[in-house]
Amino acid sequence: MWAAKTLVLGAIGLLLYVAHAAFIPIALALLLALVLSGPVEGLHKLKVPRSVSAALILVIALSLIAGFVDLMWTPAQQWFAAAPKTIVTIKQKITPVAKFMDRVEELRKYAGTLSGTKHAPAPVVAAATDAQESAPVIILDATREALVGLLTFVIVTLFLLAGGPPMLARMTAAFVDDLNAARVLNIIEKVRAEVGRFYATSAIINLSLGSATAVAMMAWGMPTPYLWGALAALLNFIPYAGSATTLIVLSLVAVVSFNTLGHILGVAGTYILLAAVEGQVLQPLLIGRRLDVNPLLIFLALWFGGLFWGIAGVVLATPTLVALKVIAENANHGKAMMEFLGPNDQTPGRDKKLRRFAKALE
Repeated sequence: MWAAKTLVLGAIGLLLYVAHAAFIPIALALLLALVLSGPVEGLHKLKVPRSVSAALILVIALSLIAGFVDLMWTPAQQWFAAAPKTIVTIKQKITPVAKFMDRVEELRKYAGTLSGTKHAPAPVVAAATDAQESAPVIILDATREALVGLLTFVIVTLFLLAGGPPMLARMTAAFVDDLNAARVLNIIEKVRAEVGRFYATSAIINLSLGSATAVAMMAWGMPTPYLWGALAALLNFIPYAGSATTLIVLSLVAVVSFNTLGHILGVAGTYILLAAVEGQVLQPLLIGRRLDVNPLLIFLALWFGGLFWGIAGVVLATPTLVALKVIAENANHGKAMMEFLGPNDQTPGRDKKLRRFAKALE
């Protein structure tokens, strides 16, 4: 029995990996549909046809995304254009460190010579000389795949929003004999509500972090501070990896922009402080215990998501765990899954001190 289940899971994993180009737009469309289904259902309750409300909300969401990309495009393009010069500047500034490391390596080799230890020379590996496709062909193929994926994403999102939870409930119940549409609809509604609440609250937190980062970078004299604030807000949707990436980017920009070590450490330290407040105070306070997931599982989900589906897999990792936790909470035999997905510290009231602190500030 367990061998058969393992074989099925392995086959599903292989299929998702091999056919990732087909599955990624559908998975992202499902995620966006869950996030946007709240406003669509709100308009539907006001007697607006679900298809009309779905098209309206989707157009608004895509317009906001396009506006944000257009706003950030010019400063981002300037940094990309200056990338060669930036790399040269970084190399010049880290030259003393590189020389020190070279000196350490020379001392290590000298010590090895004195001890009589000889290392065999590394084998020379012949460079591969496989013929590669021309650059125009690669660009055209990538553009075609991107356009097909984008069109699939928009169409599937529109259909999911127009059909709503009832459509998903009927489709799911049709493949599972012991489930009825009403029960599946109830679970889907709870998943939709929790994922929507998770993203809405995360968006508020991340916008606050982005605004604080932009103000702090402006105070330190960083170039294009609003770009780094937007980067911090956007990447913070990805647990752990997002804040770490933002810290690396800010540190590199500080290395390029400033000549004093204190200035560089100040930029990095300020962001670390802001990220610590966000992660240790705002997240537990506003999101709370209900959507907590074991940090190890989050890390593994990010790792395997990135391994299988790249950036899209990283984006989908956290909401997938949240949805699984909600499903386990409402399943008949979900207690074991809840224990597996839950945080390490599951003692009741572990967030009471933070909530008392918030009330004291009011």
